[in-house]
Amino acid sequence: MKQKAVVIGAGIVGLATARALSLKGLDVTVIEKTDKAVGASIRNFGMVWPIGQPAGELHNRAERSKAIWKDIADSTGLAYSETGSIHAAYYDDEWTVLQELYEIFKAEGREVELLDKKGVIEKSGSVNPDNLMGGLYSASEMIVDPRIAIGNIAEYLAEFLDVKFIWGTAISAVENNKVYTGSAWIGADLIFICSGADFETLYPSLFAGIEITRCKLQMMRFKSSVQGYDLGTSLCGGLSLIHYHSFKAAPSLAALKQRYETEMAEYLRYGIHVMVSQNNLGELTVGDSHEYGLTHDPFDRTAINEMILQYLRQFALISDWKLTQSWNGVYPKMVNGASHLFLHPSDNVYILNGLGGAGMTLSFGLAEECINLL
Repeated sequence: MKQKAVVIGAGIVGLATARALSLKGLDVTVIEKTDKAVGASIRNFGMVWPIGQPAGELHNRAERSKAIWKDIADSTGLAYSETGSIHAAYYDDEWTVLQELYEIFKAEGREVELLDKKGVIEKSGSVNPDNLMGGLYSASEMIVDPRIAIGNIAEYLAEFLDVKFIWGTAISAVENNKVYTGSAWIGADLIFICSGADFETLYPSLFAGIEITRCKLQMMRFKSSVQGYDLGTSLCGGLSLIHYHSFKAAPSLAALKQRYETEMAEYLRYGIHVMVSQNNLGELTVGDSHEYGLTHDPFDRTAINEMILQYLRQFALISDWKLTQSWNGVYPKMVNGASHLFLHPSDNVYILNGLGGAGMTLSFGLAEECINLL
């Protein structure tokens, strides 16, 4: 008889964990408190983003996750696009950092190109040519629409791996190899809690003692009025260079960050760095901000969205874009520099959490690694 596993949470971390457990031969049930996934896993760019992960374990994990994404997408017909990414430079210090990163990434074996102004524009006609110096192109980045993809993964797990799902059911207690739904106990040999910062409800004292916080982001979605509009590749401005861990390898990054701290303090205050991706429907997702704290104002700040758009105009031509949606999302993030949280609070109970904004990029690979440790 197969061992039984219960996974709490049907976001990307929970789905990745369910996949890894099922492939290990367990009988897996995923329990989600809402009728469908509505949290941070569907409120993002849909970027699978290896370029942002430093060489070694994390970059390897990102590439493994990307391979799994492609396998699932190819099996189910989920649309994805390996558009790659361009980080564009409009100032000397940004261009210096990109040149340094090109040499570093090339030595690591990454598929990158250092493009002059003409080369950037050839990759994407949506790049603002004014004062453009060049850009760093990476071929490894992939885009899915998270609003479709998360539900698609659940269907894939149910059809191909016989994972069971219980929707609209909150778990209020975990003890003695059982989880409590409020009306019944469900037994399991292994229990994985992958419910984001909501695990505070089940383990409040444990949560209080962990170096973890919550991050609120604001994002927007646009549609171009041009028929068949093609962004070409995901685009990023210079502010993104101080956001991702892999870019810390550039010797000149500290000087660039110092300039931003002097000239763009308000952007750094709200953790704003600006990127844009395009899904298979032609919709353009733009963001984002990062506000940290355990409790957040539920209302979006118009000023933050305006700052994001103001910066977007520096590197993208957006005059024909029409705003269709805006929203916020909240996800847990480690504050001690760790890439994730993997805890074992009691026999046969595990907590997998705290991937920050890298859930789409790292979850599949991380879940495999964690399950292999058991």
